[in-house]
Amino acid sequence: MSALDPVDREILRLLRLDARMSTAKIAEEVGLSPSSCLRRIKLMEHSGVIRGYTAIVDHSARDPGMAVIVNITLERQTEDYLTRFETAVRRHPEIRECYLMTGGSDYLLRVEVENAGEFERVHTEILSTLPGVLRIHSSFSIRNVMAAKRR
Repeated sequence: MSALDPVDREILRLLRLDARMSTAKIAEEVGLSPSSCLRRIKLMEHSGVIRGYTAIVDHSARDPGMAVIVNITLERQTEDYLTRFETAVRRHPEIRECYLMTGGSDYLLRVEVENAGEFERVHTEILSTLPGVLRIHSSFSIRNVMAAKRR
């Protein structure tokens, strides 16, 4: 797929806000016919711009888990170290997001656990055994401000 135009970017913005929004509503919002809008969405799905759709689950009511933000510093920043680390991170479903960063740490991870005891296990059995890790700095979340906004 070639570069996204302003209409494609607006379609993506609307889908990020509500992935269940009907194609007809999206088309109305962006000024396209429903068939043209659906064609653009399908093209973005086929090309990998849209990799999938997901449900955002509110864990606070029924499943009070916690998010832990973890900054990881590697021993070295060579291609080999980065590749080995990223490959290992993908094997652990507790690690929900992983970003290569600039600045003080090499990676920022979002880890979801049920409680502090579960995070201790994740820290001991997973994070501290990832290849090339020099330093781990963890911060526990208090509340997801963006999730509260969507209610």
